[in-house]
Amino acid sequence: MAPVTVAIIFGGKSAEHEISIISAKSIAANINADRYRVIPIYITHDGEWLLDGIARDILNFDLATLLRSSSLDAAGKTLRRMTKESGQHPFDRNFTATGIDVAFLVLHGSYGEDGRIQGFLDTCAIPYTGCGVLASAVTMDKALTKLCVADAGIAVAPGITLLSIDYLADPESFHARIDREFEYPLFIKPANLGSSVGISKVHNPAELPLALKTACTLDTKILVEKAIKGREIEVAVLGNAQPEVSVCGEIEPGSDFYDYEDKYIHNSAKTFIPARIPSVLQEKVRALALRAYKALGCRGMSRIDFFVDEESKSIILNEVNTIPGFTDISMYPKLMEASGVPFPELATRLLELAMNGSTPCNPGCEQRS
Repeated sequence: MAPVTVAIIFGGKSAEHEISIISAKSIAANINADRYRVIPIYITHDGEWLLDGIARDILNFDLATLLRSSSLDAAGKTLRRMTKESGQHPFDRNFTATGIDVAFLVLHGSYGEDGRIQGFLDTCAIPYTGCGVLASAVTMDKALTKLCVADAGIAVAPGITLLSIDYLADPESFHARIDREFEYPLFIKPANLGSSVGISKVHNPAELPLALKTACTLDTKILVEKAIKGREIEVAVLGNAQPEVSVCGEIEPGSDFYDYEDKYIHNSAKTFIPARIPSVLQEKVRALALRAYKALGCRGMSRIDFFVDEESKSIILNEVNTIPGFTDISMYPKLMEASGVPFPELATRLLELAMNGSTPCNPGCEQRS
């Protein structure tokens, strides 16, 4: 039987471009070469699609090491130089002529995780890993996610949503409102970015203007949220009609909170699998993760993050990530491996879910109807 041709689509126009490349490299290394033929498709910072050739060179490039020894700006310049010097013509997006059977989506953030690429591939009749258009669009927007899961009876952090255009037109009134309605510390978050890009922990009123301006440069919608006390607990969910929930994992940030640099540059955070919370709380977290997954209409995969306070027993949903990281430090593959699904099997399972719609439950994971 001829191998199935998998297009790994990575890069993209979002602020998470470089992390997408690192995730794609890990995925490519774990796809079964006997069953699948991999064709990399790299989308540049400017949105140009490149098939194989330079795309494979960038996929194999050790970007993680460069990021840890240099800067994000320098890494971006290196990628742009490599692309320009290749002189390669853009891909015409003719998936049928290229023989592509399925797409493994590794586009973190805007234009990749928000339903746009999913809708395009649906139009092209190309199956793809992960959630569909609606779930991708809703979960990409942190404000809409909170509304949906709250309607399903899941607790979320108290907060308000601002439009960037309104804030920039009258910042002082918003500063006064936030000072009136919130206690410090609090969080300022762009509504539609992942990997903690643009998120600020604000400790006092003096830090508020810069945090809001920074978020406004990255998104049109901004969240202001109460800082929640508790352990940062993450759960991986895998599946379509009968999703499986992994064991709980825990992140202990190496800095004030689990920000972009802590995740991908300094690598100073500590992870604990299973999480250091009582088994009763772990089961409640897993049940809530499953409820959120179904309420949001997710399929394929998602990583669902919570804050858990052992003293009050409160469980607060933080966010849902439908194309989670697959780097060597990412929690999603680690959580699935701890639940009996090693990375190579996980890659196969995700491709099977994309093409066939279901996979059997694996020992170590919980399956519920």
